[in-house]
Amino acid sequence: MPDWTESFARTIDAAKKYVVSSTLDRVDWDRDLVRGNLGKAVQQLKQESGKGLFTGGVKLPLALAELGWIDEYEFVVQPRLAGHGPTLFAGRSKRVDLRLVSGLEFGRGAASMRYEPRR
Repeated sequence: MPDWTESFARTIDAAKKYVVSSTLDRVDWDRDLVRGNLGKAVQQLKQESGKGLFTGGVKLPLALAELGWIDEYEFVVQPRLAGHGPTLFAGRSKRVDLRLVSGLEFGRGAASMRYEPRR
């Protein structure tokens, strides 16, 4: 089984990174700042990237889901119950039915599941 931490580290290190913010004026390290109309910015990034876009956090995935712009969901489950913190997609205005595309088990009990929205 692949080691989750090594695979994630290689993937995230190689990826171009963007920060979506309405309050920041600049970002550092190897990130680009995305401001203004989220819809236009994401459409432009999707056309430029060629390999798709990945997002994380809580607020941005919710905003993109509300716009109907998520083509695929990938959930990585860690074998730890936190019991607190933000809830992913809390406040979603309508339900989205998903279809399982694939799954992968990593070492130490972590697993990844990929889904597509049923249309």
